[in-house]
Amino acid sequence: TLPSLLLLPPSLLILSSSPQSRRASLKPHSGHRTASPPSSHPPTAAAMKPSSPTPAVGTALHLVKTPNFVKFAAVALLSLSVALLFYHHPSFPSAAFSAFTFASNSSPTAVPANSTSIAANTTSIASNSSSPSSAIPKVKKLPPPPPSVAQRTGIVDENGAMTEDFDVGEFDPSLMEELRDLGGGAEETEKRNEPKIVKYDKFKPCDQSKIDYIPCLDSFERHCPDSTLDCIIPMPNGYQKSIPWPRSRDELWLHNVPDTRLVQDQGSQYSMSVKDDKISFQDGGSDQYLNLVSQMVPEIDFGHQTRITLDIGSGIGSFAASLFKYNVVTLSIGTKDVHKNQIQFALERGLPAMVAGFGARRLPYASQAFDLIRCSGSGIDWTVDNGVLLLEVNRLLRAGRYFVWGGPQVDSNHELSLEDQWKEMGDLAARICWQLVKKEGNVGIWRKPLNNSCYLGREIGAQPPLCSSSEDPDNVWYVNMTACITPLPKDGNGGNVSVWPARLHSPPDRLQSIKMDAMISRKELMKAESRYWNEIIGSYVRAFHWKEQNFRNVLDMRAGFGGFAAALNDLELTSWVMNVVPVNGFNTLPVIYDRGLLGVMHDWYAHFPPLVFIQIQVRN
Repeated sequence: TLPSLLLLPPSLLILSSSPQSRRASLKPHSGHRTASPPSSHPPTAAAMKPSSPTPAVGTALHLVKTPNFVKFAAVALLSLSVALLFYHHPSFPSAAFSAFTFASNSSPTAVPANSTSIAANTTSIASNSSSPSSAIPKVKKLPPPPPSVAQRTGIVDENGAMTEDFDVGEFDPSLMEELRDLGGGAEETEKRNEPKIVKYDKFKPCDQSKIDYIPCLDSFERHCPDSTLDCIIPMPNGYQKSIPWPRSRDELWLHNVPDTRLVQDQGSQYSMSVKDDKISFQDGGSDQYLNLVSQMVPEIDFGHQTRITLDIGSGIGSFAASLFKYNVVTLSIGTKDVHKNQIQFALERGLPAMVAGFGARRLPYASQAFDLIRCSGSGIDWTVDNGVLLLEVNRLLRAGRYFVWGGPQVDSNHELSLEDQWKEMGDLAARICWQLVKKEGNVGIWRKPLNNSCYLGREIGAQPPLCSSSEDPDNVWYVNMTACITPLPKDGNGGNVSVWPARLHSPPDRLQSIKMDAMISRKELMKAESRYWNEIIGSYVRAFHWKEQNFRNVLDMRAGFGGFAAALNDLELTSWVMNVVPVNGFNTLPVIYDRGLLGVMHDWYAHFPPLVFIQIQVRN
């Protein structure tokens, strides 16, 4: 059989190379052999030598040499290997093996009869070994028992995440009944179970005298009454939806402004005129004025080095309107004077404005907030009370930036009394280390120092003195002004901001100096807030078509780091945002201004006139 042939030692498979042995192997022979009688003589040494192969063995060796036998042996070995594979892996389909062996048995190559019988026996063995009934079944391993869960109480798991899987413990309702009886709450429970019908009355409109009502504010200072307003501020008669930006910069509806006496009294001064039911605004020389300032000090660089400016005493916003083409945001502040609410003109035009005046208290803005501060024709005497008003401007002005003063006092051909005012102003500016950079016509420009070296180099006892190191320059809510120089941070924070627009998303150095809970992750918090609001505002733009709404004046009542305003800028919405930082939260106003945004410290939003903010963002 095939296994016996394959197990023969290699020495028996070596054929003799002599012609006699080859001829002997080719002679036909009979399958029966006669047995020779046993010899009584012991075998000799010659007889013990290996004899030449017998005819049957020679025929078998001849079959081994044939090419067909070699092919058949290879197929048989392969079939046996596959059978063993199926034995160890009974899940493998037995049909594949049957098809394979059938294809090899039906080969057209002719083979000897005895070889065919050998292959049939081999195929039979392989088929039996590959059947699923003969395979040893695998024992399924049971899964390990679940680990024991320790009981815990609470709604935060061991990873610090919120979870609904917690043990509330046992509860005895009788204890609550006893506590309710002791506290006299049984009757209240019965009353709560009784159905109640509550009628809510709507607030009624206020009378027409409250159209330009500004709570807590007189001409200059904030004085809140004991009682609050319990009616709704009415709209002026004939009020219409505001003209969209940018057309609103040049015209507004006449009846949207409650008091229009400013147009009648000083219309020519402010380049205003009334035509039909609209108030129109002309350039009035503002562009020429900006060109003059840029030529006098090219380092001002509107739109890059100069991003946030403060215009003192310009209620209608002419300076701000001209600067918008340079991508500069200007906050116009004015008082509530004989013309009632003149900043209403600026807000109706879509320009940033706020009622504020230089009185006894600090303005509600951060230190080193503005890149440029301008005052022209306001009539403010900056040298009174030891220069306390100009020292407040010094607190608001960023290190190394500019104060622009315009008026008849600056002109070299002024009267003697005006000349004295110019000398007093120049003397005070020199004592607080301001450098007069340029003077031309009725415009004078000073530059604030970059560091404290000039302050420390003054003579002993020089006036005004430096403020105490314990005084916080960013504490502005109901804090009185002091006639002292606010020293600059030793590390240069506040004066080292990037140029616009890079500063909008560059975490400023003052981010590390504000008082808040986070110590290390402040930059990450600011960037995360910006990413959050970019996603939210992006969805608003897509879902609510915010760009078509044409929002212009926007108030964020809890601004944080200013991420909401930054998102509006990134998504190219034509809006400006007043970022409000509540007094009971972290004071992030310095960060907001360092990013090139507007902000204000507030408790409740009282200084803003009515009917001016189109979109109010309320959070928390």
